[in-house]
Amino acid sequence: TFLTDSGVFSRGELDLGTRTLLNALPDPGDGRVLDLGCGWGPVGVLLGAQYPQARITMTDINQRAVALAKRNAEQNGVKAVAVVGNGLENAPGPWDLIALNPPIRTGKAQVYSLFLDSAAALSTQGALYVVMRKQQGADSAKQYLRTLFKEVATVARKAGFHVFRCGGATAGKDNQ
Repeated sequence: TFLTDSGVFSRGELDLGTRTLLNALPDPGDGRVLDLGCGWGPVGVLLGAQYPQARITMTDINQRAVALAKRNAEQNGVKAVAVVGNGLENAPGPWDLIALNPPIRTGKAQVYSLFLDSAAALSTQGALYVVMRKQQGADSAKQYLRTLFKEVATVARKAGFHVFRCGGATAGKDNQ
């Protein structure tokens, strides 16, 4: 059961992009998982419920969203940390898995900045999972991700949404 509110993405129900991303995510084991741009917390809370050994952190720039994510984790018995921050500023890593449904409406520069920061914050074996709609730039985003990662693969597709698994980060702090 989840609480949502006005002023947060997909307040009425779980959107298809996030649902597609969730279905593509692997078992994180006891790894460190970041739900980047968590909104009201569906990814972090559902991963934490399914894989209680994972160490979940959720972050979002929206204070209302983070408050909802915290409440949703608590009411669902999920152990997770939720922090307010712009991108990864309060969640520096290293992360074994980062899940991202990027805020497309903030613009390409902001979205690509999240990709770059994620690449720099992953552990050696870590992976970034990104969901994007083809109509909202999935192809060009995939090309950019290939400049940051050795491996970029499409691991799921549904109704125009593509989920990319990005591993072997080549971008580091010196690339920023």
